[in-house]
Amino acid sequence: MTDTIAPLSIPQEAKDRLFIMFIAKHAKWSGGLHPEDGNHALYHVEVRTILQELGLNLTLADNYEALFENPGVDFVFPLLNRGGFLNSEMLLPLLCTRLGIPYLGASPILRGLSDDKHLTKLCVKARGVPTAPWAIFRRGAPVGEAGVPMAERMVIKPNASSASWGVMDAHDWPGVRRAVEEIHDMGHDAILEPFLNGSDVEVPVITIGEPVVMPMMLFEQADPSHLRTYYEKRDLVDRAQKYQLVDFDDPAMVATIDRYTRAIMGEFRPFDYGRYEFRVDPATGAVNFLEVNLNCNLWSEKVFGRSARRAGLTQSQLIETILADSLRRHGLI
Repeated sequence: MTDTIAPLSIPQEAKDRLFIMFIAKHAKWSGGLHPEDGNHALYHVEVRTILQELGLNLTLADNYEALFENPGVDFVFPLLNRGGFLNSEMLLPLLCTRLGIPYLGASPILRGLSDDKHLTKLCVKARGVPTAPWAIFRRGAPVGEAGVPMAERMVIKPNASSASWGVMDAHDWPGVRRAVEEIHDMGHDAILEPFLNGSDVEVPVITIGEPVVMPMMLFEQADPSHLRTYYEKRDLVDRAQKYQLVDFDDPAMVATIDRYTRAIMGEFRPFDYGRYEFRVDPATGAVNFLEVNLNCNLWSEKVFGRSARRAGLTQSQLIETILADSLRRHGLI
């Protein structure tokens, strides 16, 4: 069900003409795991190295201040997503928009839509795609039990969480309230939904003119009731016995998830690249939408890199294809 991918190349003339800024928290990192961000630093170094090896006129930056004034570049490749404050996903696209500089990825409003799990679920539900019932607890608003889809086990997390940061579970309303208040104390809105047994199917999508669905991957869990943590995703603790990233090829489920993904993606175009996530329960055949991550992790050892290899692309071809199509979309090549 995946699409054929013909990699793109950036013409030499464009490489000579264009000045591109790569901005990421670890854009200047020397190597090795970061003590807090773990393998995220390795990812940024990998992308930086690929962009350098492509022969681009590259400027490096690792803070938002680099775009407070016009840096004199033609295009920005932004990976400074997790800024440590609420809705930080929107800031780099906003700064680029303010300066009139084209950039890779979705617009600020679409980045905000995808980052807000509650709003994303509303869009998905409107498209007829199944998703677990949920409740949103905005910081500063009353926290009440009325209308909350209570279940034997519930997952509570920051509404704009990434990489499972801040995820918790609870088994009754007092536990839910404590978790919500803890998330509010951290400065975030909280979202709740019943825990769904199963494993996560990851669907990478890039655009080459039109969206291209890449081979799907599965975070196969040894224990379907295990709640994956931020520290596991960042390789800061041993998770080898808990889950592994494997190819996902179940024909019936792939067909269903492909249909759901194509129904959803129109809400977020143009986005250049993104990852659509679903929870599957092999025991029942149930498929539920989880979330969308635009401008997500492209590292070769994560979903996108592994999927690209299945599609016959090198990591360098993946990065160049995504960048080339965005440059085309913005009229720069």
